[in-house]
Amino acid sequence: MKPQTKRRKPPSDPSRQRAERRGRWAEYVAAAYLMLKGYRIAALRYKTRAGEVDLIVRRGDLVVLVEVKARASEAAAIDAVSGDSQRRIRASGDFWLARQPDATRLSIRCDIIAVLPWRLPRHFKGAF
Repeated sequence: MKPQTKRRKPPSDPSRQRAERRGRWAEYVAAAYLMLKGYRIAALRYKTRAGEVDLIVRRGDLVVLVEVKARASEAAAIDAVSGDSQRRIRASGDFWLARQPDATRLSIRCDIIAVLPWRLPRHFKGAF
């Protein structure tokens, strides 16, 4: 017998569906952008009991927890990451880091990527 997996029901509200599609598209744009900058994608939408990290990327001994925001302006993207969100992202990142065999030599940073209309994504390193 196959174990049952918990599947999320898609949102029924059409505006919520559009927002979710836009968010997923922004995550893929951000992942491609980071790969072009030399990062390796370690996890996409990493979920834990503590919360979710949109992207976890690595470059050498650096691990970056990335929150991706698709907004009309850079300021709106940065303002959209609340203190509670920052704590959840860090806690989820700690779960991921604890499972890495080389965790003791890794350094960690938290970034925000703003995916803006008709522009290249904007990468805010060490945003929180």
